[in-house]
Amino acid sequence: MDNSPPISNPQGSTYRSRFGVRTTGATSKGSPRWTIVTEPDARSKPNVLKHEGQADFSWCAKNGTDLADGFVEVKFKAVSGKQDQAGGIVWRWKDGDNYYVARANALENNVSLYYTERGKRKTLKYVDAPVALGAWHSLRVNFEGNHIVVLLNGKPYIELDDKHISGPGAVGVWTKADSNTSFDDFTHGARSR
Repeated sequence: MDNSPPISNPQGSTYRSRFGVRTTGATSKGSPRWTIVTEPDARSKPNVLKHEGQADFSWCAKNGTDLADGFVEVKFKAVSGKQDQAGGIVWRWKDGDNYYVARANALENNVSLYYTERGKRKTLKYVDAPVALGAWHSLRVNFEGNHIVVLLNGKPYIELDDKHISGPGAVGVWTKADSNTSFDDFTHGARSR
C-alpha cells in the first residue's frame, strides 16, 4: 500500500493499486468506504488502507489469492466507533457471504473467531484480550486443514479445529458496523512462517 496513490472506492467495486486488485463490499447491509490514505504513524510509511464507512460487516478481499492452507497477517489500528472498534482478517473467502473472519475489538477488549456462511455470521469462539484504541496491533491467523490459530500481537489467543469453510479462497481485511480502522503491512502465504 505504501507505493499506492491515495484512492477511494464505493461498495462493490473492484480496483487496482500497487497493493494488487481488491474487491470491496459488505455482508448484509450498509455502505463500506475503503480508502488508501497517508497516515503519519503508519507502521510502514506512508500509506494505509482505511475503512470509514458504516456496514454490518465490511470486507476488502485481495483478488488473485487462492489459499487453502497458510497464514494471513495484518497490522491494524482501531481509531473510533460507537457501535464497534474492530479490525479483522478474512481467509478462505469465496464471496461476500462465505468466509472465515478473526476480529480484535478495542471496544470489548476481545479476540473473536467466526465463520460466515450464506451471509450469516456464526461465532466459533471469543476470548478476552487487551486491544487498545488508537494503538497499532498485529492480528494473524495460521490455518491448515481444519486447524486454526488466531494470534494478537504474537500471542496465541484462539486455537481450535473447524470444518465449516474448506478449500482455497481469497484473503483480506474486515471491519464491523461503524469501525473507523486503519490497516497496514498486510501479508499472506501458503505456509506459516
